[in-house]
Amino acid sequence: MSAGWLRQRERGSRLAYRLMAWIALRLGRPIARLLLYPISIYFVVFSRQASQGLRVYLQRVLQRPPVKRDIFRHYHCFASTILDRTYLLAKQYHHFSLNFHNSEILLDRVDLGQGCLLLGSHLGSFEVVRASGLSSRHVDIRLLMHEENAPILNEIFNKLDPTMAEAIIPVGEPDTMLRVKDCVDNGGLVGILGDRLLKDDKVVSCTFLGYPAKFPAGPMLLASIMKVPVILFFGLYRGENRYDIFFELLSEQVTLDRHTRQQDIQAWTQKYVARLEHHCQIAPHNWFNFYDFWDEEHSGHQPKLP
Repeated sequence: MSAGWLRQRERGSRLAYRLMAWIALRLGRPIARLLLYPISIYFVVFSRQASQGLRVYLQRVLQRPPVKRDIFRHYHCFASTILDRTYLLAKQYHHFSLNFHNSEILLDRVDLGQGCLLLGSHLGSFEVVRASGLSSRHVDIRLLMHEENAPILNEIFNKLDPTMAEAIIPVGEPDTMLRVKDCVDNGGLVGILGDRLLKDDKVVSCTFLGYPAKFPAGPMLLASIMKVPVILFFGLYRGENRYDIFFELLSEQVTLDRHTRQQDIQAWTQKYVARLEHHCQIAPHNWFNFYDFWDEEHSGHQPKLP
């Protein structure tokens, strides 16, 4: 089972992140965006291991061998969303052109006081979801996540929005499930990203971009326990200041039959993966898993890469 992202060390220093945040908020987004070019070049040159995993993904989603321009564009897209997160956490939504698709799927349930699970991925930006009207509704939003792989960046963002740290429910704690249940029972939203494995995760094999890949079974197990609607979201960065935010109802309730439990988990997860694949094909440079996602080293399906 691959959890390669956990082995990646965080690049960048605390000083560099603080400087970037200062430039972004004091000098403005146009000037800050100029710095994304040397930053992206740095990652192209020095992040060889991450780029190798990225090339496998790009070859499969683009259906052609990726070139260096593709790698640069991918890092630039990633850096753009990190920069924009600074403004989104500061609630400076006026910087962006945000195009919401089917947001009523989420907002109608929020207005009824119905708790939901928001199932996303490391595709684009999660923070743009807040700009859909959730902040004006004062709904409780919690994030079920693993924080340990980017402590410096998380520290900077927590200072921009002190409520962010309070909103995080750490994975694997003794009270994790109780905190999730308390949130949804009170009409809140719990966000979870379903495309990365942790060390002790139960896994299911799904077809992603034409090849078998391992996905965590946890999101569907959690959904079956909570018995609340599962809403998919994808916040796609479209260049410059533009985002497309999609909401899709996966199910009003995920049900697992005790006789076919494993097959049901796989089927529900594959439905999620199919939608993830669809949106990856719409915006291929938005997927930010910079590691050997298909575990090619051990699977025997290593593609030839340029």
